Amino acid sequence: MKKQNLQKLVLSSLFLSMGMVLPFLTMQIKEIGDSLLPMHLPVMLCGVLCGWQYGSVIGVLLPFLRSVCFGMPPLYPNAVWMSAELLTYGLVIGLPYKKLPKNLLCLYLSLIISQLSGRIVWAISKTILMGVSGKAFTLAMFISGGFIDAIPGIILQLLLIPTVITVFKHTKHKFN
Repeated sequence: MKKQNLQKLVLSSLFLSMGMVLPFLTMQIKEIGDSLLPMHLPVMLCGVLCGWQYGSVIGVLLPFLRSVCFGMPPLYPNAVWMSAELLTYGLVIGLPYKKLPKNLLCLYLSLIISQLSGRIVWAISKTILMGVSGKAFTLAMFISGGFIDAIPGIILQLLLIPTVITVFKHTKHKFN
């Protein structure tokens, strides 16, 4: 049990580090980062491989840590709503994956539920935080920012996450 907890802690640290570094690959052009969603990948992978508890913690910490270390995303309001969104991804992908049979269909089901839940939490958080500053977050903004602009990142998640999980499942180590 201690060895498994240590493995999860080390993997979580790796995913946190990946979440800190991956946005550097897309930061020169904001629209590319907004489309590829580089911080989502390590949080979702952490939620599946290490469990919802670890995925949630990495998700909530990552935007604040990046904001404090690098100034991006801006602490308020961006890091706040991103933190709620990423926490949701780590939590929601990890919970069903833990309960369901460990096959590809269940992984995709967990991933899609997580993608939808995270976007809903992102919209709610953004609506509240923008409302506090007297701005509106419309349905058109939600559809555009949460789905249309994010299509490349959604596709990347649907391709990359199952591939990485399949590779990890074929190692001798047992996670989650």
